[in-house]
Amino acid sequence: MSGWRADALAWPPFGAMGWLRVALRGAAMGLVVYSGLLLLLLLRLIERPVFGPARPWTPYITQAVCKLVFPILGLALVTRGTPMQVKGAVVANHSSWLDIFALNAVQRGYFVAKSEVERWAAIGWLARATGTVFVARKGTEAKRQQALFEARLRAGHRLMFFPEGTSTDAIRVLPFKSTLFAAFFTHGLDQILHIQPVSVIYHAPPGQDARFYGWWGEMDFAPHLLQVLSVRKQGRVEVIFHPTVAVDAFASRKELAAHCEETIRACHPLAAGQALDQRATTYKI
Repeated sequence: MSGWRADALAWPPFGAMGWLRVALRGAAMGLVVYSGLLLLLLLRLIERPVFGPARPWTPYITQAVCKLVFPILGLALVTRGTPMQVKGAVVANHSSWLDIFALNAVQRGYFVAKSEVERWAAIGWLARATGTVFVARKGTEAKRQQALFEARLRAGHRLMFFPEGTSTDAIRVLPFKSTLFAAFFTHGLDQILHIQPVSVIYHAPPGQDARFYGWWGEMDFAPHLLQVLSVRKQGRVEVIFHPTVAVDAFASRKELAAHCEETIRACHPLAAGQALDQRATTYKI
């Protein structure tokens, strides 16, 4: 691994008060997340046989849990723009595991994640329970996955994609992969679906590295979680909803992917050409 992907953060040690914050915030977060999960699983026992693939109740539980996580952490969540109200999907840049909570807190939808996530301890279990669609990075799986996306979209599920294919250090946007956009152009879906680009931008805590909330490369989840829980004064995360576009306004998946990438990148601090001080606490966009 080379370049920025190998440039991991050196986490500073935290003292007794930091560990106290870890204990208090961690306990509250765990209680909320797993209580919500239990309620969700109980409701699915009724929801599945009655409504089939539709999930009219449980997405509200997921959203409520994710909203509660931010006041527990002390991390401000700011939204701009309006979530889409029509059938379709959301695409966003990907910086951190916190993206899952941020995007679920401000809208109701279902994530598309790489198949490896399904096997991750704790996270994989939560992802499966909340209806995440898992995709394999194999060409032989393309048709099956396309059919799965189509079925979920036709069921009225709003899918949420990270077209970069990996998380970053929170100060850059990687090129978007167009492969997953192909499902929007099959069997007439392009005539009824819309896509909404969404930017997720993190502002580091005072005095911390601008990449503080980024989770990338070979970084382990546990140390990153502990750092986020321990910091005394948190930063903030902005979720910016850009104008929704009709799929059939684009000639191909590559054109649609390029539009979404350009829109998301345009308001991102690094892409906008603003100077990045690695000790900065905020960006202006």
